[in-house]
Amino acid sequence: MSRRIEIELTSARPDGSWTWRAAGAREPKGVLDGALLPSGAKTGDVYRADAEMELEGMTISSVADPKAKATKGGLLELIPSNKPFEEVTQQLAKRERGDRPRGDRGDRPGGDRQRRDRPAGDRPRGDRPGGDRPGGDRPGGDRPRGERPAGGRPARDGDGADRRGPRPERRGRPNFTPPPELPQRPKAKRLKPGRAHRNLVLAELPEAQRPVAERALQGGIPAVRQAVNEQNARLKAAGQEEIPATGLLSMAEQLLPKLRVAEWLDRADAAQADIDELDLRDLRSVVAASDDPMVARDESTREIAVALKQALVTKQEKELQLWFEDIDAAISVGRVIRALKLSSLPPKAGVRFPVDIAKRLADAAIASLTTDSPSDRWSAVLEATAFSPIRAHVQPVARPEQPTDELLATVKRLASLLPQIATLFGIEATQGATTPKPLRPAKPTSTTKKAPPPPPPKPLRPPAPEATAVVEPEAAAEPEADAEPDAAA
Repeated sequence: MSRRIEIELTSARPDGSWTWRAAGAREPKGVLDGALLPSGAKTGDVYRADAEMELEGMTISSVADPKAKATKGGLLELIPSNKPFEEVTQQLAKRERGDRPRGDRGDRPGGDRQRRDRPAGDRPRGDRPGGDRPGGDRPGGDRPRGERPAGGRPARDGDGADRRGPRPERRGRPNFTPPPELPQRPKAKRLKPGRAHRNLVLAELPEAQRPVAERALQGGIPAVRQAVNEQNARLKAAGQEEIPATGLLSMAEQLLPKLRVAEWLDRADAAQADIDELDLRDLRSVVAASDDPMVARDESTREIAVALKQALVTKQEKELQLWFEDIDAAISVGRVIRALKLSSLPPKAGVRFPVDIAKRLADAAIASLTTDSPSDRWSAVLEATAFSPIRAHVQPVARPEQPTDELLATVKRLASLLPQIATLFGIEATQGATTPKPLRPAKPTSTTKKAPPPPPPKPLRPPAPEATAVVEPEAAAEPEADAEPDAAA
C-alpha cells in the first residue's frame, strides 16, 4: 500500500544509499537508494516520498523535491484571439402577481384529479351541516375540488361574502411625515479673556506683594482676609508667630484698583476680538463691568467702554430681529413646541412681544391640543406654553378623553401658570403656590477624568517697612482707600 510522507536525510552510506527519518522525528527510520534522490542532495534535506507499507517496514519508491519549481514546459500558453470582445447581458422579465392565479393548476400534473378516486360526497361527515350531500353548505361546494376561481381563494365570512376587501398598503404604524427641520444658527462664542494686562501688572510688583495681588484678583479683599486667617491659624497651631493682617489688607486695598482695571482690559480685548460671534450675555457683562468706579475712573478704559456700549446696542437689535424670524419660521413649518420655547428666551429682558406673532403662536398651540392628540403631546405643549409670554391666550376647547397620570401631574405642577387649563382638567390652582421652574434635560454622565487639584496657594508674607514705597502716589491718594499711608508700618 503506497503512502505519501515527508522524509529527512540523516546520513550517506559508502554504498550510495542514504538513511532517512520522518520529518521532525528523532531517530532514523530506514534506508533508501541514493539513485532516487536528485543531484546535490545533502544531510538535512526534506523531500516528499512515496513509501510502500510492507510487513518488514517501509520501502521508499520515489522521491520528489517539494521546493523545486515547475519547468517552463509545464506552463499553459495563452493564445491571443483576434475576435472583438462582445459583452453578454442578461435581463430577467418581471412577473406580475396576477400572471398566474393560485387556483389555476392545469399545468401541474394531477391538478384536475380528485384527492381520492371516490366521489367527494362518499366520505361520511358526521354531524356537520350538509354532510349528506357533496360539498356541504359551502358556497361552490358542488364544484370539483381541484378547480378554483381565477385570482385565488378569497377569505369568506359566515354568509359567504368576501370580507377581506382592499388590502391596506402597509400595516403597523401610521405613515407620518414630520415637519421639516429648521436650519440651526451657529452657536455663539463664549468670552475667553487672556491674562496679558494682569501679568504685566504682576510683573511690575515686588516678589513679596505678588501673592497678595493674586488673592485680590481671585476674590477681592474678602479672599485676602480669609487667606490671612487660615495662614495665622496654621502658624498658631505650629507655635509660631502670627503675621499682621492689617498691613496685608492695606496692601491689597492699594493694589486692587490697578488689578481691576487690568482684569477688565483683558476681558474687553477678548470681547472686541470676537464682537460679531460673541454671546450677547458675555458682551453685556463686560459693558456692565465698565461702570465699576475703579474701572470708570481710569482714562485707559473710557474709550474702549464707549465702543463696547455702542456695539452692545447694535448687537441687541440684530439679535432681536433674528429672534422674531426664528419664531415665525418655526410656526410656519408646524414646529409649535420649538416656537414656544424660543418665545420664552428673549435676547433682551423686558422686550415687548409682537401682537401678530403672539396671535399666530397661540392659535398654533390651541390647534395642537385636540381631544385625539396623545397625552405626551399635551404634556410637551403645556410645558413649553407655561413659560411663554402667550400662556394666558392658550385655551383648548376640550381635554383628552383618557388623560394619563403623567399628563395630570404636569397640569397640576403648572396650575399656577396655566389656571385656565387646570380648570379644564378639574384641578384647582392653589393660591400663593410656588411658581414652577422649567424642566432641565438630564445631564449625560461624563467619562472624563477629574482635573487635578490646584497647587496650594503661596503663603502671604508680612509687608516690609519699605513695602508702601512701591505703590504709585496716585493709587495711594485715591479717596476709596480707607487706610492711612503709614498703616502698613
